[in-house]
Amino acid sequence: MKRVDVAIVGGGAAGAAAAERAAAHGAETVLFEQGVPREDREALGPDSTDAAGMLDYWIDIMDFDYREIPDDVIHRELGGTEFIGPSTAVELTTTGMGASYDKFGYTFHRARMDDWLHERAEDAGADLRIGTSVTDLETDLRAEGPAGPTHTLTLADGDQLEAQYVILADGPQRRITLDALDQFTPPGRSISDYLSPPEANHIAYQEYREFPEELFEEFEDTLKFWWGYIPGETAYPWVFPNDGTVARVGLTMPIGMDLADVDNPGAYKLLRPEDDRLPSGSEYIRRLLELEYGDEYDIDEEIPVVEDRGKSKGTETYPISSTRPIDSPVGANIAVAGGAMGTTSAFHEGGYHVAVRSGKIAGRLAATDSLEHYNDLWKDAIGDEILRNVAFADIVEDYTPDDWDWAFDVVTDMQGDTNDNVLVSNRYSAGIDAMKILGAYKKRKFKYRDGRYVQFPEDKYIY
Repeated sequence: MKRVDVAIVGGGAAGAAAAERAAAHGAETVLFEQGVPREDREALGPDSTDAAGMLDYWIDIMDFDYREIPDDVIHRELGGTEFIGPSTAVELTTTGMGASYDKFGYTFHRARMDDWLHERAEDAGADLRIGTSVTDLETDLRAEGPAGPTHTLTLADGDQLEAQYVILADGPQRRITLDALDQFTPPGRSISDYLSPPEANHIAYQEYREFPEELFEEFEDTLKFWWGYIPGETAYPWVFPNDGTVARVGLTMPIGMDLADVDNPGAYKLLRPEDDRLPSGSEYIRRLLELEYGDEYDIDEEIPVVEDRGKSKGTETYPISSTRPIDSPVGANIAVAGGAMGTTSAFHEGGYHVAVRSGKIAGRLAATDSLEHYNDLWKDAIGDEILRNVAFADIVEDYTPDDWDWAFDVVTDMQGDTNDNVLVSNRYSAGIDAMKILGAYKKRKFKYRDGRYVQFPEDKYIY
């Protein structure tokens, strides 16, 4: 049986970043990625659904110099974002965070970014096996040797491989992660209780649409989000400008939600009285486009789907982790990174940046026999970002359309006549309502302080 130092399950952002760091630090490294086809990719690759965008400080979280990233990865530089409520809206032109990148951010081609990370991993010496899936992982806690436990990975073709360290980066679907971690959970407990995809994930759907030039110019450097238009916790449609005059139009919503779960269907602009069920993603998008642009444009003829983009005929459906993260069983020589561990968030449409950074940390530590420090170091690197996401997601969990209008009015007042970050320089200028938002945010941050946003800590594992 072949033996390697580090085996990585999953070839997305976290897995590829882990492979590059592990190989660069001298470890014999192999990465397994099942691979999916795409209309705009010649070969198999990871499930590279286009990410929403990259904000300025996220590049620093990834620990990249923005000048390293190839030009063909970036679709369009951004100048700001617009949050649209049912009756009001607010525009932001700064994240308010210190960053080395001098723009608000950019949209990018996710498949090309993943391919670039793969090239970096291969150049560092990692063995990338795209189109090869892992079907089982078993850990020997009694393995002899100074490095401790070892692992046997079974591949789809029946071959097996032994590894000293394993990094699980199989994304929000967690095909291998759940069973692999259940080896170390107490009787009667399961990691599925925390990370079961139907419970812990949202579903996202998007279409690539070609816009008339004069219409595209209205948002060519702006991310647009519509809050309070569809029901569900952290549920919202969006439009993101890509290259040319193509934009991605999509939405995120909870999995398995039913119309009966909606308290006041008539309050949501994209629901109709005749609906006997919640619309599909494609129907939601059609209704959004008709609402926003239907008075002036024929949606099918003048804003058509671009069928040679995305995974299938101009459309993509994909899961997004929407839960709090877990620690890894580092005592078993296992690290979990990216969406598999729950670090990504539906609140900001994924989390490519935190996936890359957690993967980098896991790969470096596995290669240097230092994996015991992983749970501390990923919190040091991305904990503030996760704390913000968890806190804001808690605040808006039960927001209705009226609540979104109220919040955006408050933010507009907090901005005053400047473009400063609204939660920093003008946070008191809107009076009592601003203090309500600020107070709720501080309360949530205090609740999850010192890493308490972790829902399954390291000391709960049994070895």
